[in-house]
Amino acid sequence: MRLLALVMTTALALPALAAAQNLPAMPTLDESPAERTVRRAAMTPPVLQEDTALQAAIGSAARPAADVARDVYRRPFESLTFWGLTPGSTVVEIQPGRAGWWTAILQPYAEATGGTYVAVNQPLESMGVEDGSADMVLVARAFHNWHRAGRTDAFLAAFFKALKPGGVLAIEQHRSEDGLNPDVTAPTGYMPESHIIRVAQAAGFVLEARSELNANPRDDRDHPYGVWTLPPVRTSAPRANNATDRPTPLTEAERAEYDAIGESDRMTLRFRKPG
Repeated sequence: MRLLALVMTTALALPALAAAQNLPAMPTLDESPAERTVRRAAMTPPVLQEDTALQAAIGSAARPAADVARDVYRRPFESLTFWGLTPGSTVVEIQPGRAGWWTAILQPYAEATGGTYVAVNQPLESMGVEDGSADMVLVARAFHNWHRAGRTDAFLAAFFKALKPGGVLAIEQHRSEDGLNPDVTAPTGYMPESHIIRVAQAAGFVLEARSELNANPRDDRDHPYGVWTLPPVRTSAPRANNATDRPTPLTEAERAEYDAIGESDRMTLRFRKPG
């Protein structure tokens, strides 16, 4: 039987915070590909234990086939284990989108374990939970949009307020080469990992762990229509009023090349609200 989440318990905070003191060094602008490979390999993967409710949610026949096909890229049970999901948790997902990829897993999991799942689209209006009551706030692939709109700091403040002391801010985000200007990378969908870490820490969060679970070394980030060139969006022609797009459509050979890359290279980060 496939090993599943999760080792996180109420006793996690102390060993996890101790481990946070030994985080791998941050990448630098002059980091070579070989040095990057060594740094990423040194990151400790999550230790998996069986969680039958999570297994059932991920393996449910009710999940859309297109969602299941993306598991190879998004690694739901490994990621949720890394973030520290536990039965009975109150989880707030920020801007899950119409497809609701994480919703289809987290909502039935919450129902099965006596937890609460809340989808929030306008966090500055309401976080959908009482202040200081959320166990986890999940943000998947959204920081590039917030950066362009100048909302990152306000959103992070709302997340901090909603989380209970010791609660987790879980982040998955398309990752640019580090050290680049986020003003330049955000329109392409990618963000520097060091920038995300910096703004979260400025909001009061403590970086507890970083993972390469969702890394994709095939993604060179050099795409004619930004990250949306890659699956699952697969943009193949210039979009109206988008100055960053190449002016010509992809050829069939180019389309096949980008499809072969798979989904984007992504950072996977776990922050904790001190408590």
